[in-house]
Amino acid sequence: MSKNLIPRKTLPRLESLSPFYVMELLARAKAMERAGRDVVHMEIGEPDFPTPPCVVEAGIEALRTDKIHYTTAAGLPELREAIALHYRERCGVSLDCDRIIVTPGASGALLLLLSALVEHGDEVLLEDPGYPCYANFVRILGGCVRQVSVGPEDGFHLTAAIAGSQWGPRTRGLLLASPANPTGAVMPKGHLAELVELANARDGFLVVDEIYQGLEYGTRSHSAFEFSPQAFVVNSFSKYYGMTGWRLGWAVVPEGYAELAQRIAQNIFIAAPTHSQLAALAAFSPANGEELQRRREVFRSRRDFLVNALLDLGFSLPTLPEGAFYVYADCSRFTDDSFDFAWRLLETVGVAVTPGKDFGVNQPERFLRFAYTTSMERLETGVQRIEGFVREFGG
Repeated sequence: MSKNLIPRKTLPRLESLSPFYVMELLARAKAMERAGRDVVHMEIGEPDFPTPPCVVEAGIEALRTDKIHYTTAAGLPELREAIALHYRERCGVSLDCDRIIVTPGASGALLLLLSALVEHGDEVLLEDPGYPCYANFVRILGGCVRQVSVGPEDGFHLTAAIAGSQWGPRTRGLLLASPANPTGAVMPKGHLAELVELANARDGFLVVDEIYQGLEYGTRSHSAFEFSPQAFVVNSFSKYYGMTGWRLGWAVVPEGYAELAQRIAQNIFIAAPTHSQLAALAAFSPANGEELQRRREVFRSRRDFLVNALLDLGFSLPTLPEGAFYVYADCSRFTDDSFDFAWRLLETVGVAVTPGKDFGVNQPERFLRFAYTTSMERLETGVQRIEGFVREFGG
């Protein structure tokens, strides 16, 4: 075979896939660390806590007892029952287990749902700023994206009025998140109910990514299921449950989509990892619930510290982030190019943050995302370095 193979021309639907710009920053940060530099990581959206001990023990026990064989495509029945019980206790919603599909992470759930919902040429409405993979999944499947700007004046919330004004002849549905990445915004109950009504009235779909549910520091986030059995929901064991590397999530679909969703799952990933499913059963234990609540309070303390520190430094925070573990801060006092600012901040003082460029086209040059997924001690060090940077270089 020739060693000079010429790659095929890129498929048109893949040409608009955006990269993760923060990965370039992360690669540079890792290289700096290998060279002996100390870097404060405030760019990574991954809890710094280890997987809870009871979950780890359950996973180890599963490996010891040789239970690691394929499950059905929808997942272990006992895990799906535990997820259904979770919805009943948290949201007061009775959910048939057949509607729950256990997936390899929330990304697997998003791919499954969008595969069932998006045809070539369909348009999907997305919040901007928002998680970049949403748009890329739609494009991979041949759909089109309409990014709908939401800003501080809206509390970074998509409303039915805004979405309705953007709904065009090719619009098939909308995808949003609550609590949201990168803003930490929690969708108000009334807003979510109205978006459900809008999707139903337009005969479209609503997919809500609830992966940060449980990480709220004020008003509790609501599930789309509380308003309609026709909503599609994505969730995961990664963020609140601290199981990122276990790659386990779930999707909940309307009753009429259950068989189709299972058929798609059979073909695109066979089944989610069995040992992860067995371990996740322990995530719902009362003892683990207490541990997760303790961790949430730690995140709250970090949020409060970082919000106040950034305000003192001169950043602008038009809204208080109510969930997840991010602060989306306006840095326009210091720069008109947040991407350049993020790079100089890393190179000069060793603090890694995520530029707004990663989250859409809605004034990304104004914003930086700070993740409080590191210890209070490291956050304090990071803030001290940022203070020195903006004082000496003026941003």
